[in-house]
Amino acid sequence: MSRISIYRGETCLAQTSAADEVYLVFDGVYQPGDHIVFESDTAFAWVRADQSLEPARLYLPTKRFTYRLPLAGDNPLAYPPMAFRAERHLLSLAPDPGNECRNLALNPLDQRGAVSAYPHVTANVETRDEAVFCARNVVDGLISAAGHGVWPYQSWGIGARTDACLTLDFGREVEVYTLDLYLRADFPHDAYWVEGTVTLSDGSAYRFPLQGVQGSQRVALGLHRVRWLKLEKLIKCDMPSAFPALRQLMVYGRDCKGGQ
Repeated sequence: MSRISIYRGETCLAQTSAADEVYLVFDGVYQPGDHIVFESDTAFAWVRADQSLEPARLYLPTKRFTYRLPLAGDNPLAYPPMAFRAERHLLSLAPDPGNECRNLALNPLDQRGAVSAYPHVTANVETRDEAVFCARNVVDGLISAAGHGVWPYQSWGIGARTDACLTLDFGREVEVYTLDLYLRADFPHDAYWVEGTVTLSDGSAYRFPLQGVQGSQRVALGLHRVRWLKLEKLIKCDMPSAFPALRQLMVYGRDCKGGQ
């Protein structure tokens, strides 16, 4: 059984269920604090929380996912202008039986705080704690990098910290082999990193060079079976700007066979 429910506090505003794929059209205006509960028979599922966002391919260890609508404070600035703010909303949930090689980091529905869906990113610093510079921006699927600030230029900003690091948690074991990094490239406002290190949960670590360019920079890892990876030891170039930032992180691989 697949089920989608929309709540305002303890009040259920709308709910629908189906044996397999399920769609919910909700007519109404959301308020800050509203949340959506997705329930699935399978641990791997496609989830669409709003027509303004791409569906997310998620791992749900409890087969249940609560999505807190990003309407409070400055959260809307990191999303498309009408995200979650229309008067009609389309939501969907479907099992995901596939296991082809793909970007395992992609999750447009990732959020700060406690989560029950993966992949999930966290960082030890986010510039001024602002939504447009928070870690979840690097897995939203967007690579527009020639600006900074509000959508579509949200990024992970490090507040000029020299010890900044970002952790990507897959929530289960996966096989990974390649990273693609997109640095923010709003020059001359931005600086960039000339070197970084990726540390994997299996104990291996790779140093790699970076350039001040717009577009993908690939890091070949070989094949590793991991639960998480960390970007750290990021070394800034000698430009006067204090603002290097990461726009997108892509990690290519597949789920491990025979388990989670």
